[in-house]
Amino acid sequence: MAEEMAMQVGPSRLDIAYERLGDTALPPVLLIMGGGAQMINWPDGFCTELVDRGLHVIRFDSRDTGHSTHLFDAPVVDMPAAMAGDLTTASYNLSDMAADTVGVLDALGFASAHLVGLSMGGMIAQTIAIEYPHRIRSLTSISSRTGAPGVGDADFAAIGPLGPQPHDRQSYLDWQVRASRAIWSPGFAFNEAAVAETAGRVYDRGRDHEAMMRHFVAVLASGDRTAPLNTVQVPTLVLHGANDLMCDVSGGRATAEAIPGAKLMIFDGMGHHLPRELWPTFADHIAELVHSAEAAAS
Repeated sequence: MAEEMAMQVGPSRLDIAYERLGDTALPPVLLIMGGGAQMINWPDGFCTELVDRGLHVIRFDSRDTGHSTHLFDAPVVDMPAAMAGDLTTASYNLSDMAADTVGVLDALGFASAHLVGLSMGGMIAQTIAIEYPHRIRSLTSISSRTGAPGVGDADFAAIGPLGPQPHDRQSYLDWQVRASRAIWSPGFAFNEAAVAETAGRVYDRGRDHEAMMRHFVAVLASGDRTAPLNTVQVPTLVLHGANDLMCDVSGGRATAEAIPGAKLMIFDGMGHHLPRELWPTFADHIAELVHSAEAAAS
């Protein structure tokens, strides 16, 4: 899993860090992570499950995360104003992040790829399917939503008491453990050691305190995708947890309803994360989607 860097990617000319896993001759699957998260938040074991099913996996740090370009000079997000509808402190939107992602495909020499997005990453993947339909071979949207008002909303009562992220390393790790526990899948065991280990890697790679806020406002600034999702023609899989507190399951249902022919799978006991116990199941369904799309295209 050697990390590489794509330089001056997309219209924004950003540097994007990425990793490639598996045989590069196999169907390419680009993993798009959620808000404020890094490519290593895609668990290594989950990536291995995909590789073992005959896929070439690419994961990358979105703008403002990890080793990719951080927009430190961007305006400080005014979250109360943004929540009230004033989006003047939004530095970019999901279309900009979609263009970054397509830029990664350009840098790697792929005319198109299969896209798998989690949470905000699912929204970016949806945006690519709308705005760059020729660059996507299949779409898997996990724990995500359409942007329609009142659909797929977060339960802020679950995460509000956590307060802001601390800046020192140990306090940040402790905060991440509390945050992960709050949105964990109630049907699966909480692995505190694994959460803390990943949080430490994230911190050491370059945690950006404002990244989550910039990403959150980018989502708000992007509006409702329901109508344009009706035009999406690629094979689509929608995976969602029945117990998701960060993105209510109505978001997954609305996504599947908006995209013609989309397959919806709802998992009881799953919250807003990828339970270790479900990695093989998720990998099976994603690989089936990818390989069937490849066969149909050929």
